[in-house]
Amino acid sequence: MLKKYWWKALSVIILIYVFIAGLTVPLSPGIERVAPTSVRTGDEVTLEVLGYNSRYDEGGEVRAWLKLDNERALEAESVQVGDGRKLTALFRIPEYLPVGRRVQDFSLILDNEKDGASVLPSAVFITQDSIDPEMGQKAWVNSPIQNLHEHWTMTFPFRNILSETIRNTYFHVPLWFAMIFIFIASVVHSVRYLRGGSLEADNKAQAYTRVGILLGLLGLATGAVWARNTWGAYWSGDVKQNMTAIALLIYFAYFILRAVFEDPEKKARISAVYNIFAFVALIPLIYVIPRLTDSLHPGAGGNPAFGTQDLDNTMRMVFYPAVIGWTLLGFWMGNLSHRMGRIRLKLMDAL
Repeated sequence: MLKKYWWKALSVIILIYVFIAGLTVPLSPGIERVAPTSVRTGDEVTLEVLGYNSRYDEGGEVRAWLKLDNERALEAESVQVGDGRKLTALFRIPEYLPVGRRVQDFSLILDNEKDGASVLPSAVFITQDSIDPEMGQKAWVNSPIQNLHEHWTMTFPFRNILSETIRNTYFHVPLWFAMIFIFIASVVHSVRYLRGGSLEADNKAQAYTRVGILLGLLGLATGAVWARNTWGAYWSGDVKQNMTAIALLIYFAYFILRAVFEDPEKKARISAVYNIFAFVALIPLIYVIPRLTDSLHPGAGGNPAFGTQDLDNTMRMVFYPAVIGWTLLGFWMGNLSHRMGRIRLKLMDAL
């Protein structure tokens, strides 16, 4: 029994691990807010920093930099710690910047022994009164960022805006992966029906399509909740949201089409052809069209997914098992739906 159903037990074990680890492992320290965010060249500015899960008052000296690029940075003249989450950093901005832009963004980097290094991209925008890169080169006093406290711990990365919602990565994204794998199984069985005419294959295609739609709806729902907390609205008309909704509506039409025909053979044959069409439409709608236009969604419009801003090694320890767990659960649900469909077929034959 255990040898036959090991993969079902594995799906449950993996998802228990995903829920426990994904919801309880803390986020690493980060930078939640900086003020002011806009300054001018020649200013002496004191930045007020609010940390997240930070312990500025426990980790000894806190160092701070405004990073221009990988080679150039300004180090704070002084850093005053208020408490575990608050500090102020004094910077002297030179009269000129070594760039040809009027407005240049700088990332803020903090480092102490307890928290390690924290980064807030584009934290401060500096406006030049006069643009003169040559004078900027002369006025620039470079302070290389070095000797950072880097240590590995089992914590998930803090990402600005995402904050605690980054945990949705283990649910929203793996649900989409599982949906794709289930739809692949569905279309494979539709092809098998067209080649052999087995109603068993049609029943499996129908069962897997039903589960794929369910996973897609769950993925859409978790994405809407995530969008509410990061983009400000459950539905913002983002291209990937729209294309995903269209793809699921196409799959909904699969069951409407099946309800039109009473003859089992005709129903199965036309449904199989439509299922292949639906899967062929799914790929460009979800993966191609969103990449051709601007989008808030990672993985679309030049906004890459699964890069250093989305995943790190600790997140992969939960993310990849989540994909496997949700996929196995989806196949388990598909098998149950198939068995129920097979029972219905037998009852119809008995009548």
